Amino acid sequence: MTVTLETEEHQQLRAAVAALGKRYGRDYMTKVVREGGHPEELWAEAAKLGYLGVSLPEPYGGGGGGIAELSIVLEELGAAGSPLLMMVVSPAICGTVIARFGTEEQKRTWLPGLADGSRTMAFGITEPDAGSNSHRITTTARRDGASGDWILTGRKVFISGVDIADATLIVGRTEDARTGRLKPCLFIVDRDAPGFQRHQIDMELQAPEKQFELVLDDVRLPAEALVGDEDAGLLQLFAGLNPERIMTAAFAIGMGRYAVARAVAYAKERQVWRDPIGAHQSIAHPLAKSHIDLELARLMMQKAAHLYDTGDDAAAGEAANMAKFAAADACVQAVDQAVHTLGGNGLTREYGLASLITAARVARIAPVSRDMILNYVSHQSLGLPKSY
Repeated sequence: MTVTLETEEHQQLRAAVAALGKRYGRDYMTKVVREGGHPEELWAEAAKLGYLGVSLPEPYGGGGGGIAELSIVLEELGAAGSPLLMMVVSPAICGTVIARFGTEEQKRTWLPGLADGSRTMAFGITEPDAGSNSHRITTTARRDGASGDWILTGRKVFISGVDIADATLIVGRTEDARTGRLKPCLFIVDRDAPGFQRHQIDMELQAPEKQFELVLDDVRLPAEALVGDEDAGLLQLFAGLNPERIMTAAFAIGMGRYAVARAVAYAKERQVWRDPIGAHQSIAHPLAKSHIDLELARLMMQKAAHLYDTGDDAAAGEAANMAKFAAADACVQAVDQAVHTLGGNGLTREYGLASLITAARVARIAPVSRDMILNYVSHQSLGLPKSY
């Protein structure tokens, strides 16, 4: 029996996106970072070709696909050296949440723009004192009884792309009238909303997407800024977080593939003694292992995307966490081995690998640390008692 992991359409999508990525490549992204800009040309062309909106519903200008298709786009752009981090945030998280839980007005307002690239959304969940623990979020939303508006107060950190986003989907907490406990809710906050402030964080990470700290100082939002049901809580939140983990895996796999490809090309040509260095097992075997690890991580990513796209949220949660964990580790090891293969050349700007040493670590840290994934798997999958 033949098992098809990817359809012919998926394979064609890979080839088409790979061709687009090749036209831009690592040199383009490096130039954008050096000039302090954003990859606007690549973003616009990817949008025009339908790649940014491939997972969004057709009635709102999308391609009608799923996270499986969107992850292919990001992976192939990454493998070409020109990944678009905002794909993780804008269409994958925000677009998915609005498509699944938004009102008809919210869908009409946001989804066509997210699909054609003319509008962008950021996503704000991480807080200074909460880290990866979404249950400790202190950003709160309260009702103004007189007007029905929401008043949002709190802080967020390490929020990507707020400077170019038209709005930010903020995770806050509201009080449950029945229990008095706080429950997570999602709010669309316009970039120009009074009381909504952003401050850029100075990062060693070299990327076109800047990181920000956000301050929400009694930001007044209309009732319709709430996305979905006030009582849905974690269901809506994880509708965005599971695609985020899958897309982070795609980001890491693409980066790892790029690093291995550069190292393999170098190892085929570089001669120190008589033969190319790639003929020596101490060079060849670690690169082969990196390739194997990246392929295995991709399998789990494909499983997670399939489960999510078919509506199995519970199983998708486990697989998405595993995929992100495996891809992050595979990426870090692939980049490290690529730099090691090139020796001193691996640290030069000419070969474009040194900056990936820092970038590769991001996948181990964000959007959830590998330690929290191990916590999740130990008590959710294995049934072990919690340590926290």
